[in-house]
Amino acid sequence: MTHVASLLICVGAFAALAMATERAQQDVLERTLSRDATRALRIIGWALLLTSLAIVVGAQGWGLGLVSYSGHTSVAAGLVFLGLIARQRRKG
Repeated sequence: MTHVASLLICVGAFAALAMATERAQQDVLERTLSRDATRALRIIGWALLLTSLAIVVGAQGWGLGLVSYSGHTSVAAGLVFLGLIARQRRKG
């Protein structure tokens, strides 16, 4: 259950970090967000990544936890990236 929770949190984190970029905002929302909203998305993204790290390390210790966390972040970043590509292809 720790792996699923960590992966979902990482997906949310990378989605927030992606939406903090002007390109993703234009592609998804067709407008750019305010500086405050963009800053909030960055803070939320990084906070979620730290939360996921705390969950995994708390459950598995530093040795195995960091390895699991690395895998979760890699898969989550890939899923968000593929989602953005799929969205762009459907749109255009």
